[in-house]
Amino acid sequence: MLPFPTRPETGRRGNLLWHGLAILLLFASNAVQAVPSFARQTGYVCAVCHSSAYGGGDNGPGLTPVGMRFKLNGYTDANIGDALPVAAQLVAARTNPARGDSKSRLTEADIYLAGRLTDHVGGFVKIETDNVGNGKYNTRLSNLDLRFVAKALKLGGKDLTLGVSVNNNPGFNDPLAVLPAASTLGPPGVTGTLLNLSSPGAPANRVIGATVYALYDSDWYGEVGTYNALQTSVQDRLGYSVGGDPGKFSDTGYFRFAYMKEFKAQFVSAGVVGLTTRRQRPRLGPADDITDLGYDLTYQYLGNRQNILQLSYVNILEKRDYGSTPASPVVPGLLALPQGSARDQIATAIYTFRQSYGIALSRMVSTGSRDPARYVPYGSPDTTSNLVSVFWVPFGKESFSSLANLRIYATWFRFSRFNGARNNIFGAPPGAPVTNARDLNAFTISVSAAF
Repeated sequence: MLPFPTRPETGRRGNLLWHGLAILLLFASNAVQAVPSFARQTGYVCAVCHSSAYGGGDNGPGLTPVGMRFKLNGYTDANIGDALPVAAQLVAARTNPARGDSKSRLTEADIYLAGRLTDHVGGFVKIETDNVGNGKYNTRLSNLDLRFVAKALKLGGKDLTLGVSVNNNPGFNDPLAVLPAASTLGPPGVTGTLLNLSSPGAPANRVIGATVYALYDSDWYGEVGTYNALQTSVQDRLGYSVGGDPGKFSDTGYFRFAYMKEFKAQFVSAGVVGLTTRRQRPRLGPADDITDLGYDLTYQYLGNRQNILQLSYVNILEKRDYGSTPASPVVPGLLALPQGSARDQIATAIYTFRQSYGIALSRMVSTGSRDPARYVPYGSPDTTSNLVSVFWVPFGKESFSSLANLRIYATWFRFSRFNGARNNIFGAPPGAPVTNARDLNAFTISVSAAF
């Protein structure tokens, strides 16, 4: 069953809990999927496959059509033989929260096993070590995408690519890199859709599945597959807290279809995505029937790579038939509703100049049907947040960038609504400390180095 938030014992406890969530989501949104091992394998500089020379800027659909084809071909395209498919990344940050102490530290260290294994087999594996504070570090298996691909096929005289992906994150292997799992950007909140990696109990990285995909005539993309949640003991060994277990999945299906069209200096796409499952959370509890359906739109102006503009919009609606109707924790006799819904919307605009300087703007909205028993204290889970990022990439357009790359960026993470309110978002009683939505805001200056 999808969780509903419980009222914190004090306003201070609620502030610490959700402020920590905001910072965690901020760092998660800065993940990068461009790695130097791809550049060493293909002989291309990073700017060939990405709108900026260190991935796609902060969040959003950063792949160019060349990068999309590389991903669809299973990361197997190569111009240089025997390139070692290994890379690493270090991230350091200075974080200034709206409430709480500022911190400067090495926040993340990653190892990537990414690239071609054979002509038809390739993959992307990220092993991530996060600084969780107090001198403690947590290492976990992050995104996994192993592919077998058959290229240069023909169907009705048109080009056809067929592939199989084994991955641990529904939507991560999307070639458009516009879905939350692929763009690493999802609306935070007290609820959310299964396809939103920021939702409480999201399946991202805690499931394993296989999908079959095809690209026909360079324009039509389709993918279908299924997923199962990993056992809690396996999640623990992979570095994930058992408390975030997404639950037991059964009868799970996933699909993705998109039309993509590349012009001389522009690219457009329109897609649909769906995920349906029966979920037991906790695993021995009643099952909820959950169905996600969404659509997305993407536009890229690439020009001569001097000025690049990328726009994207994602809208995902989730329908829920709950297996139980728990009682309200604060109103005696009030039961939760048997049905509900959630919606996640993400609008992103990224402008890049000379593939080195850029600004990214994202507006993220998470809403849900009213339910006074599940969403305490206001009966609404609605949350609105905004992300603004500016970045500078000094390398990535020269031949030596296959050896190392660097990005310096500043990010503002701002909330205008959380848990259905702007002020006193946890409903603290009179006289108790109050947490407002803006208290979750944060400003971060970061440096990422990949080699």
